[in-house]
Amino acid sequence: MQDNDNAASQLAHHHVEAMYAQDACAQNMGMHIEHIDIGFARLSMKIVPNMLNGHQSCHGGILFSLADTAFAYACNSEGRAAVASSGSIDFIRPALVGDQLTATASVRHQGKNTGLYDVEIINQNSKVVAFFRGYSYRLSHPISGNTVEKTQPHRQGEQ
Repeated sequence: MQDNDNAASQLAHHHVEAMYAQDACAQNMGMHIEHIDIGFARLSMKIVPNMLNGHQSCHGGILFSLADTAFAYACNSEGRAAVASSGSIDFIRPALVGDQLTATASVRHQGKNTGLYDVEIINQNSKVVAFFRGYSYRLSHPISGNTVEKTQPHRQGEQ
């Protein structure tokens, strides 16, 4: 079973790397892939001066983009193209210039066509910056090559 899990994880990483290669927004914002697995993505990004709003804290749209990208990579990790049907974010504390943020996305439910994913953004001190929740809808085509076959839907806590 371990070999199948490892192969599925490698395939998930392949799908996300294919997306990242085409993701000019994530690349230009300085997002980096830290870890990918089936239904899971962890990205990091450093806050730089051109990301600040008039209050000299990170613009909320930047935080939404980081969370949305982690969500996108998690919900596309099985290889079936998926898009967001909705997303919302709750800002907990400001992110400041120089902060190193980490967004961790994980599946809560993945059905045949729709999914529910949660994302937590933390700073370098492990303090929560924002919570994001996204709903996905799977399209009829694969991202690239093979898709990850699974026998059961993912649930909270499974990776």
